[in-house]
Amino acid sequence: MIIADLSQIDGRKYPARRRTQNLVGGASPIQAKNFSIGMVTLEPNGGQVPWHNQEQEEVYFVLEGNGEMCLGQELQAVTAGQAVYIPPGVFHQLTNTGTTVLKMMYCYGPAGDVAHWKQELNGTLPRAGSEAPPLPPGARPQCTKKPE
Repeated sequence: MIIADLSQIDGRKYPARRRTQNLVGGASPIQAKNFSIGMVTLEPNGGQVPWHNQEQEEVYFVLEGNGEMCLGQELQAVTAGQAVYIPPGVFHQLTNTGTTVLKMMYCYGPAGDVAHWKQELNGTLPRAGSEAPPLPPGARPQCTKKPE
């Protein structure tokens, strides 16, 4: 039996002020072919999963906190207990709009790495409105901060 214990997974910190912990896939001891699952913690007041897209379909499930979800040209507030379906290829972004952490779980399939993790760490994320489609009107800006 293989068990991944969230309390034992350090995860990785990203320039957009978030930590991602892989529970299934990535650096986790659990590897699946059809899906990946993980926990994301966004820091208060703007921590973000920046504007990006990927080949896999995905679901974000907000466990605690409040945020702003951008999906294509849609913009909507999200809160604990809500799940958002993200179709393959559609640009999306989640920003913490609250004064406490936002915790969410993601599940995408099929399994495998997604390019935006490496792009963010390398400072090469496609920028909204020039190298990628623009964010929805009224959305918080995409974090394109380069790693220190």
